[in-house]
Amino acid sequence: MLDYLNGKLTIFSIPILLAGTNFQITVWERLTQIPYGEKLSYSALARSIGHRDAARAVGLANGRNKLPIIVPCHRVICSDGKNGGYSAGAEIKDHLIKLENRKLKLGI
Repeated sequence: MLDYLNGKLTIFSIPILLAGTNFQITVWERLTQIPYGEKLSYSALARSIGHRDAARAVGLANGRNKLPIIVPCHRVICSDGKNGGYSAGAEIKDHLIKLENRKLKLGI
């Protein structure tokens, strides 16, 4: 985890077991495909998994994510560009987004 916070790790390659509903697992698996430093809206994520009207359900699934950095739900934002909520608090989500953007800009 420290390597991630220090910008040395951008992809986690550890085995994880996702336990939830089929919909939640589909959302969480899609979250792991959002590249480091990129963001996707709740509605775009819903469309990408074949549930175009399920943006709120995507948000609820994100809130039940038990591995919030490894399964990077902080990369999902509102359609208006605002960061939205986060289980660890909006300030933490803002920090993680800024951390990833800063590392990308520096080419680290």
